[in-house]
Amino acid sequence: QMSGSQPQVGRGVPCLRCRGLCTGFEPHSWRKICKSCKCSQEEHSLSSELDDDRKIGRLLSDSKYSTLTARLKGGDGVRIYKRNRMIVTNPNISGKDPTFDTVTYEWAPPGLTQKLAMQYMELVPRELQPVAGTEGAQHRRRRLARQLPLHDQDPAQCRGLADGEHQLMEEFVRKYKAEALGVGEVALPGQGGGGKEEEKPQDKSIDPGRDPESPNGALESAAGHYRCDKCQQPLPGDCPVVYADRAGYSRQWHPGCFVCCRCAEPLVDLIYFWKSGAAWCGRHYCESLRPRCAACDEIIFSEDYQQVEGLAWHNKHFACLECETLLMGKPFALAKASLLCTTCSQSR
Repeated sequence: QMSGSQPQVGRGVPCLRCRGLCTGFEPHSWRKICKSCKCSQEEHSLSSELDDDRKIGRLLSDSKYSTLTARLKGGDGVRIYKRNRMIVTNPNISGKDPTFDTVTYEWAPPGLTQKLAMQYMELVPRELQPVAGTEGAQHRRRRLARQLPLHDQDPAQCRGLADGEHQLMEEFVRKYKAEALGVGEVALPGQGGGGKEEEKPQDKSIDPGRDPESPNGALESAAGHYRCDKCQQPLPGDCPVVYADRAGYSRQWHPGCFVCCRCAEPLVDLIYFWKSGAAWCGRHYCESLRPRCAACDEIIFSEDYQQVEGLAWHNKHFACLECETLLMGKPFALAKASLLCTTCSQSR
């Protein structure tokens, strides 16, 4: 494990994509990739759990979700994510001596009874359940790195910013925290926001002859009245659903349906960005507002940049992936979003 802002040579596990051919992360000077295998940092599992919790703590601090963070002792005012871990212990009585099977979830929706939290987990595909030591937990960590890159919120992590652009980025971050950032909450249908629902558009078409509503807004007969905002299938009254306060509590999702509208990936720890009536992951929300450099992976704040086939590059990063030759005004090839000079392209 490692903390600190810059990856170190040879740290991290061998690249997950290279199947042992890469023995450790070799940082590129400005690209967010391994110099050796050209794979991304998240494929090398570089960050520790503490790094991840610090990153989300930074994201949620100075927002209306700061209650999900806590001040780190001796951290000079730094706030850290109060990630909700869940430990479930089940007795396994076989033979004379009972044993206990303990399962640790690296993350679970906060504020729920264990029974409801377990119901939520059962509605998530098994391969995505963040059980410690499983592929599901690794998948959560990779989604966290992919959907919420630190360089989308911290100018100090960026190498592509020019003089005067730090302030532009700081304002960009302040704006999305105030206007778009959200954290989903889990409750039973009709009970989002503590049961204080807004008037639901679908309520207006309810047959007056149907059973009256209970105080928490859910129908007493419940089943079938509420529908998932994504798949439009009915939501059973006894199964947990996801709410997004920026969407209003009239909208709710199956746990497996609360995904980014652009990449369709499940939103890690229910952290979303609301825009144009839909939930986005952090990565694609930022890209919907500003171009992202295909070489360094950072948001571009300059109005002067290169664009080819829908991809964008900082002018200084419009370079060959292999030999780093600048390609402004020179012939080049584009292979899987990577630029190559003609020489390197022919040698592949």
